[in-house]
Amino acid sequence: MNLGIHPTVKMSAVEYDEHESKFMRKAKENPFVPAGMAGCVAIVAYGLFKLKSRGNTKMSVHLIHMRVGAQGFIVGAMTIGVLYSMYQDYVVKPMAEQKALKSK
Repeated sequence: MNLGIHPTVKMSAVEYDEHESKFMRKAKENPFVPAGMAGCVAIVAYGLFKLKSRGNTKMSVHLIHMRVGAQGFIVGAMTIGVLYSMYQDYVVKPMAEQKALKSK
């Protein structure tokens, strides 16, 4: 089954830099997205590390707990990101606009 992606196609240095700069631009716009991703990876890594010492807990229960923790961290990071964005749009920006009007 060919999905239109050739496995030997290589990206040029310019294309790679464009994708990298796009990721960095998005990370600067929404700093909580990379933080949420990093937290998710950290929780999963911790869960896998603790897999050996889970005791009598079933594997499925341990994996469900790990998934819930990772999802909770991501939802928390997204919520904080939305609150930060709303603060920037509805508090900081109007204050800057009022200062600009007063200085005229």
